Amino acid sequence: MKLELLVVATCPHQAAAENLLRTALADIGVATDFQVITVSDEQPEPGFAGSPTFRVEGVDLFPVGGQTAGLSCRLYRSESGLSGLPDLRALRQALKRAADRVHTGT
Repeated sequence: MKLELLVVATCPHQAAAENLLRTALADIGVATDFQVITVSDEQPEPGFAGSPTFRVEGVDLFPVGGQTAGLSCRLYRSESGLSGLPDLRALRQALKRAADRVHTGT
């Protein structure tokens, strides 16, 4: 499973996003590495919805309807309101769905 964490160079949430992703993967029993990709004007990413963005096989785990955000921070809806990171529970669920899609080929 190809897993990517897309960030901008100045993302204040990068370290927390990496830790959150490691925790979620461990919690659901998926032993895979992920690649951190720094998005810049020189290295644009189609469909990049802001930093941090979590992708599996090139698909955003939290799609925002085709919006692109440029080189900016991303906001996620959480149980406590808007946040710079998704909730751990939401990330676990998104990763499980993505892993199921990868394994079933759908």
